Amino acid sequence: MILTGPEIIEASADGRIRISPFNPDQVNPNSYNVCLGDTLLTYSNEIIDPYEPNPTESITMDESGYVLRPEQLYLGHTVEQVGSDRYVPLLFGRSSVGRLGLFVEITAPIGDIGFHGQWTLMLSPVRPLRVYPGMRIGQIMFFVSIGEIDLYAGKYQASQGPQESRYWRDRGHRVPGDTRVPAL
Repeated sequence: MILTGPEIIEASADGRIRISPFNPDQVNPNSYNVCLGDTLLTYSNEIIDPYEPNPTESITMDESGYVLRPEQLYLGHTVEQVGSDRYVPLLFGRSSVGRLGLFVEITAPIGDIGFHGQWTLMLSPVRPLRVYPGMRIGQIMFFVSIGEIDLYAGKYQASQGPQESRYWRDRGHRVPGDTRVPAL
């Protein structure tokens, strides 16, 4: 079951969902619009290695925005801190942004129950596209969970700003035949 707009408002008021800052004008019939923060990250190296830390470059946007380029992955973030200890949040790009040729979440739309923080957005344009801090870029839906809840306590908890991949910190996620030891 998905929460309706009025239920999102009620759940935000009574603490079942945390959205900060909360703006009632961003509530949709069954989702909440989130806005793009002012910081973007890009990976610096030509080749990204999941078994190594990957350096990033930070871009701070002003009100004139920033032009995203194809063949480049940008990590952005939501202005809002969003989370719930009760519902499963899912974040998708807004259809109006998709119609401009911007993929907002490539592979990870589902949030964990218990995560609270700004969401990192994976931004990938199909052609040059100017984005602006504060623009409505995505929407989060909340789904009822069934069963015992094990709250998220992972490496991205309480995120502020875009977060680069920390895959290299994971243990036990190995490619068959690869004998390298992940860096600590």
